[in-house]
Amino acid sequence: MELTRGISRRAVLSWIGKTAGAAAMYQAMTTLGFASESTFDKDHYELSGAPTGSTVLVLGAGLAGMTAAFELQKAGYKVKILEYNEKAGGRCWTIRGGDKYTELGGATQECKFDEGLYINPGPWRIPYHHHAVLHYCKQFDVKLEVFNQINHNAYVHSTKAFDGKPKRYREVYADFQGHIAELLAKCVNQKGLDEAMTREETERLLLVMREWGALNGDDKYVKSIEASLTRGFDIEPGGGLMPKEQYSQPMDRGELFNSSLWKHLSTGNLFEYQSTIFQPIGGMDMIAKGFEKEVGNLIRYSSKVTKIHQDDKGVTVSYVDSKNPGDTMTESADWCVCTIPLSILGQIPANFSSKLTSAIRAVPYDTGVKVGLQFKRRFWEEDDHIYGGITYTDMPIEMISYPSTDYHSSGKGVLLAGYLWDENAYEFTSMSPEMRIKKTLEYGAKIHPQYLDEFDNGIAVAWHRVPWTNGCYGLWTPESRKEHYQNLCEIDNRVVLAGEHASYIPAWMEGAILSSLDAIKRLHEYAVAEKKQKA
Repeated sequence: MELTRGISRRAVLSWIGKTAGAAAMYQAMTTLGFASESTFDKDHYELSGAPTGSTVLVLGAGLAGMTAAFELQKAGYKVKILEYNEKAGGRCWTIRGGDKYTELGGATQECKFDEGLYINPGPWRIPYHHHAVLHYCKQFDVKLEVFNQINHNAYVHSTKAFDGKPKRYREVYADFQGHIAELLAKCVNQKGLDEAMTREETERLLLVMREWGALNGDDKYVKSIEASLTRGFDIEPGGGLMPKEQYSQPMDRGELFNSSLWKHLSTGNLFEYQSTIFQPIGGMDMIAKGFEKEVGNLIRYSSKVTKIHQDDKGVTVSYVDSKNPGDTMTESADWCVCTIPLSILGQIPANFSSKLTSAIRAVPYDTGVKVGLQFKRRFWEEDDHIYGGITYTDMPIEMISYPSTDYHSSGKGVLLAGYLWDENAYEFTSMSPEMRIKKTLEYGAKIHPQYLDEFDNGIAVAWHRVPWTNGCYGLWTPESRKEHYQNLCEIDNRVVLAGEHASYIPAWMEGAILSSLDAIKRLHEYAVAEKKQKA
C-alpha cells in the first residue's frame, strides 16, 4: 500500500530510521500498524499453590528482589532476603539532608540539603508505559506527580555556537522548524514533488509547511508575527499603555544548522520520554519504601554474600555482616532468586554452570555520575522563569534538571546540576567528590551566572564507586545478548537471576520488576513440576 503516489511505506520508514534513529522509526511503525506497545498483565504473573514447605532465598532487596519476595510469599513460599545495605531499594535511592554515603576509595559525603529537598542518584523518572512500576505504585499507595521532561523555556547550549551563549529551547525549536519548512516550501513551489504527489497533495503539503513552520505570506521564515507566536517576542504583548509588542529575530539558518543544538529537539519524541512522565512525591525511594512495608520483615540487612553453593536439593549462601564483618553465617533454601548486580556477582565464588558463569562475566557495567547542588534561592524560577524541565549542553555536565515540584517555594532549592555519561563520567569519577562539585559549579555558571553567588552545598555520586553495584547498569551489546542473554535468564539448577541486567529495558526499574516477575513465574512452575514428579 502506498502512502502517496511514488512513496512506499518501506521507503518512508527507511528514511525515518536513517535520519531520526530507531526510536523514531519504531514510533512510525506503531502508527502504521507494524509494531505495538508491550503490556504488563498482572493476572499473567499471579502465582498460587506453592509446594508445601517450599523455601526461597532472595539475594538483594532492590526492586527486583522485593518484587520476587512479595509475589512468592503471596503464593505460599517461605521467603527470606539478604541485603547488603542497611535499607532496601538498591539503586532506587534518594539522598536527603543528614544522609551519609561512603564510596569506594573511602571518601565520605554527608548531605546537607534542607528538609524536604533531595536528589535521586539512580532512577528519577517513570514513563507512562512502565505499567509494572505504576501497578505497584498504585498497589502500595505511592503518590505520584508529573515529571517535566521538556520545558520550552529551558536552555540548549553549545560552547561552540552563538558565542557560547545559551538559547531558549523554544527559540531553537521554532527556528529549526521554520527554516526546514521554508526549504521544503521552496521545493514544493518548484514542483520538485510532481512525480510523487498529486496537485491536491502538493497544495495541502504547502499549507502544512506554512502552519507547521510559522511561515509568512511569502512562505518565508523571517521576523514576523507568525514566527514570534512560536519562538516568543522581544517585547511581549501587554495591556493599557505598556510598550508595543516587538517581534523577535530568528537565528541565522546556517549558524543554527551548524550549532547542533537541534539534536536535543527530538528528546521529547523518544518513546521513553513522551508525556506523561511521573515521579514519586518526596523522592524515588518512596517506591522502595512501599515494597519495604510489605516485605521488610523478611529482610536481613547489612548482609554481604561471600559464597553461593547449590546442589540437587537446594542452595546454601554464606554471608557476613557488611558493617561489622565477623563470623561467616549461612542461610539455606530450596530455591534462590539472585538479584545481585553482575558486576558484584562475578566476584562471588559460586558453583554456577559454565554457561551462566560466562554470561555473568560477559556483561560490563556502564558508568554514570549525578551531581546535586543546593542553592540559596530558586533563581531558575525567579530570574529565568524555568519551571521544571531540562537544559542540555555540550559541556561535560551534559544537562541540568530543574525540580518539577514545589514551584514558587521560598527558600532554598536543589538542582540535578549534572548527569554525566561515557568519557565525561569517567573523568568525574576519577575526581574527589569536592572536585566534582567544584567543576559542576564552573560549568553550570556558564549557563546560569547565579551559580557562584547562590551555591550552598552539594553531593556527587559516581556509580563506578558505589560499593554495592560497581557501576550504573548492565551494558549489553547485540552480540553479547545473542550469545549470553538466554543463558543468563535460564534457571540454573536451583538458582535464577533477576534484575535490570536480565531484561531488555536495562537501567530502568521496569526492566528490574519485569525480569523478576518472569523469573519467579518460571521458578514456580519448575518447583511445582518437581514436586509432582517426586510425589
